[in-house]
Amino acid sequence: MGMGDLGVDTRTRSSVITARAAATFDPLGRSVASARTFVRDTLQGWGHADIVDDAVVLTSELVTNAVVHAGTTADVLCLRSDDSVRIEVADRYPEREIPLQQSVHTMGSPDREGGRGLQLCAALAARWGVDYTPTHKQVWFQLDLPERMVGTRTAGPVIATDLLPLADTRVRVAVVQIDRTGNVSAWNEDAETLFGYPAEKVNGKPLTDLAAWPHTPGTGTGIAEALQLSRWEGSYGIRGADGRVVPVYASHLRVRDTDGEPSTVCLLVRDHERAVLQTPLRGPAPDAASVPDGQTGADPFDAFIGSPAPDDLDGLLQRTVERARDMLDGDAAFLLLATDDETELEVRASTGLPSARQRFARVPVEAGTGRYGSARMPSVHEDLTVVPGASPLLNGTGMRSVVTVPLKVEGRLTGSLGVAAESPGRYSNEEALRLQFAADRIALAVESARLGELERLRRGSLSFLVEASDLLAGTLDRDQTLALMAQMTVPTLATWCAVYTIADQSSEPYLSYVLHEDEERIDGLKALLSRIAPPDPVPTPGARVWSAPADAAHQAALRTSMRSLGLGEPPRLGTGIGTSLATAAAVGGETVVLPLVARNRVIGMLTLGKPTEEHFRQEILELAEDLSRRAALALDNARLYSERMAISQSLQRSLLPPELPEVPGVEVEVIYRAAGEGNEVGGDFYDLFPIRDGAYGFAIGDVCGTGPEAAAVTGLARHALRLLAREGFGGPAVLERLNAAILDEGARSRFLTLLYGELWPQEDGSAILKIVCAGHPLPLRLRQDGTVEPYAEPQPLLGVMDDLELYEQTTTLDPGDVLLCVTDGVTERREGTRMLGDDGLADVLTTCTGLTAGAVAARIMRAVERFASDAPSDDMAILAMRVPEPHQD
Repeated sequence: MGMGDLGVDTRTRSSVITARAAATFDPLGRSVASARTFVRDTLQGWGHADIVDDAVVLTSELVTNAVVHAGTTADVLCLRSDDSVRIEVADRYPEREIPLQQSVHTMGSPDREGGRGLQLCAALAARWGVDYTPTHKQVWFQLDLPERMVGTRTAGPVIATDLLPLADTRVRVAVVQIDRTGNVSAWNEDAETLFGYPAEKVNGKPLTDLAAWPHTPGTGTGIAEALQLSRWEGSYGIRGADGRVVPVYASHLRVRDTDGEPSTVCLLVRDHERAVLQTPLRGPAPDAASVPDGQTGADPFDAFIGSPAPDDLDGLLQRTVERARDMLDGDAAFLLLATDDETELEVRASTGLPSARQRFARVPVEAGTGRYGSARMPSVHEDLTVVPGASPLLNGTGMRSVVTVPLKVEGRLTGSLGVAAESPGRYSNEEALRLQFAADRIALAVESARLGELERLRRGSLSFLVEASDLLAGTLDRDQTLALMAQMTVPTLATWCAVYTIADQSSEPYLSYVLHEDEERIDGLKALLSRIAPPDPVPTPGARVWSAPADAAHQAALRTSMRSLGLGEPPRLGTGIGTSLATAAAVGGETVVLPLVARNRVIGMLTLGKPTEEHFRQEILELAEDLSRRAALALDNARLYSERMAISQSLQRSLLPPELPEVPGVEVEVIYRAAGEGNEVGGDFYDLFPIRDGAYGFAIGDVCGTGPEAAAVTGLARHALRLLAREGFGGPAVLERLNAAILDEGARSRFLTLLYGELWPQEDGSAILKIVCAGHPLPLRLRQDGTVEPYAEPQPLLGVMDDLELYEQTTTLDPGDVLLCVTDGVTERREGTRMLGDDGLADVLTTCTGLTAGAVAARIMRAVERFASDAPSDDMAILAMRVPEPHQD
């Protein structure tokens, strides 16, 4: 380590500098991430991806020291020569202690901030040093480039055949191109083979429609965001045409065509063949001869632990299991996170295992008695065949030996990390100690990332529940509520959903609605569920596992396969179940049932399912439970509303005549429109009935208000009119007695406007009318010459005064004349400050000369509806009577 000015010593092993890049970063926390990005982009641009990880780790530590601890700007200089890369980080805080003649082991503990950057330099760099001036301190490190042939960008060592990555005989690389909008624009033959979709079926569809996980509210699939990045590598799943999830490893590259149009080229391979595409995490470690005296190498996993933890939890966990597997030379590794109550562990990352099957699977923390039965303590199993069930996660995987250690933060269990091997006796206490040391280093970073994910999930869940509540509150239709329940859960929470409803406590659950994210699977799923016994309506809150659909689907698919091979069928789980292999795969995963409880009664069940070998994560089940409570109340409200509407409509029909009688020589037409949504009984009514031979009574009225009280007065009026008229009372006497009956109701009485008349058809083709108009809009008479005039005089309404002196008016309808009677909902139709009124109604009626009674009523109603853009706010009734002209008889 020497002294000199900043940037003076720019020589590496070669005196020729072939490339140079520099940047300055302000003393801000975000500058550390910016510096990492600068170094990564620079080295990748120079074609040295094999040393990027080491360079980024070292730069991150040194820039952190400068901008966070020293509080000064940091100057980063990258220099490339033919055989090495040198990176210098300088700050303006030279008053620190100079570590002269200090051993690596006394530079600082990895658990404290001070000195950790120098320890990492000693561990990872071929050469390093510190230069001091009165104004600057500069730390530099040099990474040697591996020897390559001319034209080589990256290279690895020659290794034995049995150590090469495992792949299928025919490696298939799916090439998928995604356009600016996220839709598939190219799909090669290997993609068709891997996923089962022909190109014409997927071209033009969003890639996110095929993504199998994660479906997490608030975070989305993540693939849409990855498609916008310049480069991206990682794992996700593609749902195949058969409904199964194909785990893939993907490499994305953002490109542009000659017209400047951007697109993303995606290379996809099966996840177990990820070595075909995966970028090496770092180049080969330097041999012993290249390590300076006094410096020791660092474990690759330990070096990773010392770097700042990635913000993405899934990325951090996946990198952790890969490094753990490599560190202990294992065949598989897995990492599980503990639930909040520390009773279960949930699989969140694995390598070398069927990840699609194991993802989000849950195992108990206390799996048995003794030290090795608890995930709270490190454990080593030399041969799993001797202790079956010791590690349920590894059942059926071919793994023989395993070492697991707990992840703890402040004494609290937060997870478990394990490494497994296919051969027995691979691990001892020494490997357990190494793995525990690594777990202790990563535990805090994992917990911090997990809490960040939970916070994002919480915000997303709140947003999801607010939107769901708004949608559910926006309808009182039962069928629409059922559809909304299913559509909100698929695909956000589950792959498929079924809603069972229970009409009353004595009824069996009924399959009311089924939805699958693939519409082609809905019919098969519905057929399957309709032929198995529904889940028991248990009111206990929370999700419970229901295995019947998966069991029935597997049995049915097995019978289908055996029939296709001409073999006998296995014992039937049930009769009449016919399903395809695709349907079996669609429901073969975890299925849970959540009770729909409203007003202390189970009114149904919400069933959520995953495809084959997939599991629900705990946070999704908790969100589904919240949704089920809201959905249950909305469904019960819709039920109550439907029952109330049915009662109201039945009562409304009972207040109107079932059918109108034929009146000889007179055309009669009635149109009735109830306002609102049909859940309130209106006060408007009409009637036409025979009194005696040759005489007919007619009435049209309007009771004040709506609801049961108005319905009672309406029923009283209509039936009293018929009874009194048929007893021989004239019009005034009928209305006077009706008035007394209404007043006898006391506080329940309502005032009533009523137009009552008697119609006497004559042999000469005319008709005699006797009319009493008690506070009702006056009837209008349309003559053949187009003139319109009121046909009666106004008199007091009913239900207000005790003593009424009413009189009837007699007139004659000549052939071709029309008598029009309406309720006030017609004349009081409004648009802003304008009102149709009696004059407006008369103007419309003048245009109806020569029309039949039905045509007159239809034209009046059409004119009233068009008068205003809003829906009518009051009931409307129209009664039109016309005496035909002689030639129409």
